[in-house]
Amino acid sequence: PTAAILCIQSPINLALLAASFGFSRFRRVLQSNFRSTLIGAMSLADEQSMSSLSLNENEGGGRSQAEKEAKKAAKAAEKAAKEAEKAAKAAQRGVKAAAMTQPEADDPLKDLYGDVEMVQSKEQTGRKWTRVEDLNATLKDQEVLLRGRVHTVRGKGKSAFLVLRQRTATAQVVLFADDTTVSKGMVKYASQIPKESIVDIGGVVSVPENPVESCSQSDVEIKVRSIRVVSRALVLPFELVDATRSEAEIKAAEEKGEVLATVSQDTRLDNRTLDLRTPANQAIFKCQSGVGQLFRETLLGMGFQEIHTPKLIAGASEGGAAVFHLEYKGLPACLAQSPQLYKQMAICADFERVFEIGPVFRAEDSYTHRHLCEFTGLDFEMAIHEHYFEVLDVIEQVFENIFNGLATKFATELKVIAQQYPFEMPKFKPLRLTFAEGIKMLQESGYPNVDPLGDLNTEAERTLGALVKAKYDTDFYILHRYPMAVRPFYTMPCPDDPQVSNSYDVFIRGEEIISGAQRVHDPELLTRRAKECGIPVETIQPYIDSFKYGAPPHGGAGVGLERVVMLYCGLNNIRKTSMFPRDPKRLTP
Repeated sequence: PTAAILCIQSPINLALLAASFGFSRFRRVLQSNFRSTLIGAMSLADEQSMSSLSLNENEGGGRSQAEKEAKKAAKAAEKAAKEAEKAAKAAQRGVKAAAMTQPEADDPLKDLYGDVEMVQSKEQTGRKWTRVEDLNATLKDQEVLLRGRVHTVRGKGKSAFLVLRQRTATAQVVLFADDTTVSKGMVKYASQIPKESIVDIGGVVSVPENPVESCSQSDVEIKVRSIRVVSRALVLPFELVDATRSEAEIKAAEEKGEVLATVSQDTRLDNRTLDLRTPANQAIFKCQSGVGQLFRETLLGMGFQEIHTPKLIAGASEGGAAVFHLEYKGLPACLAQSPQLYKQMAICADFERVFEIGPVFRAEDSYTHRHLCEFTGLDFEMAIHEHYFEVLDVIEQVFENIFNGLATKFATELKVIAQQYPFEMPKFKPLRLTFAEGIKMLQESGYPNVDPLGDLNTEAERTLGALVKAKYDTDFYILHRYPMAVRPFYTMPCPDDPQVSNSYDVFIRGEEIISGAQRVHDPELLTRRAKECGIPVETIQPYIDSFKYGAPPHGGAGVGLERVVMLYCGLNNIRKTSMFPRDPKRLTP
């Protein structure tokens, strides 16, 4: 009787009993036995309560009351049993949902789906995986094995539709339960795979009647024959679909009165590993790699040699206050603002033509769309015979190759970028203007407050870029003969005007990407210029000494890789082209 009462009080106990007995058997037990148990329990209680009453007066009424209580208790027990059955079934459903990492035991096609064991280099099976980007209609009816991420997943009844993503390529994957090649268990398993999980898909290439417009491989879809999860994703901080929307798509939705979810820049950068998976970001950094490759190939083809210089140095390499200071084994040191000093020392060592691709550090408190505290520098230096125009010839050749190389070798990636961040392809045509000519164009256009002996601010640069585009039909131009007051200490003064320097900047879409100059190669002039710029000579004495033993005239340039990609692709923020940006407020991830 005590056990019976406890079961009534606790539906959980009933649920556990029901799960262990089986629902049908448990119900029969309740119907045949539980009622008598309850009656017995109530009879005991009734006997105790009747001890003070007269047997003759209350015997009939007591039995009648006990029977009513027993019937009531039996109904309550039956109701509790039904509730327990429901609870147990719900619990069982939860167990089954959690267990869908593996196939259903009684599924005849159970060998075709389920999570694989952790890949720990146990064996090599010889299987061949096809890349998603290589899927096309010529592979119709062929079996393929694919590995990629689940970009989207949608299950409906006996069917499931997945979009498989591999870098910038996507393809539709379909499952239709027919109990011959695809079971209901396979559909259920596929429908429950979390987005961004890595899967292996075995299937047959099919050509749909209508193109799959939402996928890059729109002329095919994959009919699944096997599906296995290689690595499951946990709950995402944001949906990648939300991070891939273009501004045009968002604006169009707003015009219809709809609100689409978006992902802020800070959220993206805080979760950069996930953000970098978007097709646009994949394409951006393939193009970035392409710029570095084209820069290297062009210079190697022109007789340059690649070098690697220190980033821990004793003194500032560019002058000014934008220096990261640190302690180096008890000595004061700083991070290199550029490889400038060492490029020049290499020229003095008769390397003649050198270049470097490496990190550059600037401790600037610049909270703009185009400044970073760390970026990748593309630098080169070369001996010249007569004039710094020899350097400009190289710059123009490098950028002509970069512009043309991106347009031809990375056309697919540029198209992917444009889908999320629409832009017009930049136009390249060699153009050289003096700083004075640029100032004149600004003044004639009515632009105010232009200092002919100062530097151009961002607004002035953009205005001049627009004027150049309108007049010369090019997004690329070189501005040279800058005022001496705005150039580094190692810049060679012009022979015809000491207030002007043999220096130059290069612009794309009205924004500066390169600063360069003919360098001072005379040690006395170099020492004087360093003092004038407030640089302690003792911190750069080895650099100055390198010019004492015969130094060839030389010049060079440095360009920020991230800025080149940003401006070529018409992006609005340099953080989009820096894999893990470092700015005044960000040091992680």
